[in-house]
Amino acid sequence: MSSQDFDLTGKVCIVTGAGRGIGRGMAEGLARHGATVVLSGRTRATLDEAAATIGARAIVVTADVSKETDVGVLRDTVLERCGKIDVLVNNAGVNPIFKGIERTSLADWQTIIDVNLTGTFLCCKHIGGAIGEGGSVINISSVAGHGGLPRSVPYCASKGGVEMLTKALALDWAKRKVRVNTLAPGWVDTDLTHGLLEHDVHGRRLLDRTPLGRFATPRDMAGGVVFLASDASAFMTGQSLVIDGGWGAE
Repeated sequence: MSSQDFDLTGKVCIVTGAGRGIGRGMAEGLARHGATVVLSGRTRATLDEAAATIGARAIVVTADVSKETDVGVLRDTVLERCGKIDVLVNNAGVNPIFKGIERTSLADWQTIIDVNLTGTFLCCKHIGGAIGEGGSVINISSVAGHGGLPRSVPYCASKGGVEMLTKALALDWAKRKVRVNTLAPGWVDTDLTHGLLEHDVHGRRLLDRTPLGRFATPRDMAGGVVFLASDASAFMTGQSLVIDGGWGAE
């Protein structure tokens, strides 16, 4: 294997939820390896900020993945501007609650499922379906898709659903020569998680359980997504690449 196996020059990659955090880190990694990266999300300002960092290889298209019309417009816009789609990274996700199921409302549940699971389904259906032979779909899961986390029932259910959606779709799309895998991060320090990870009690507990002794950064996810997007993983489909600092080894 050589560096050419990781070369994404000429590839068009869509990353949802790309304005900040893990999505932005992955988009920057794909661009560093030569890809044209379409940054998508709901907030134009954060997308523009990310695009300014990436430079000429970045294209911004706003979309809410929980809305089927938005997803269709995202696909059509990219096809019109770039002529093709090679890689789809379904990263957009939310986890706005941290409470037991007894205090979880149906609206709480629906918000998380709509973005994390239904959004992934819609993007796979409308955008993944437009990817040609040799393409790659990367669904961003979580350690919460492999094991339960306290007071996180909707989030764990949504990410477990993403894992099984990926396995089923990998079987369906193997004949199209389109690979479908998940990337499952552990605890990543972003602006959305920083408060929890810095908490004297909860943060220390999470850190103590992470064998590598630190939380991930968004850049730590870039290598995994480049691998799954590139020819380096050409014979890999229906699998979950876990990047968790050893969390799941215990």
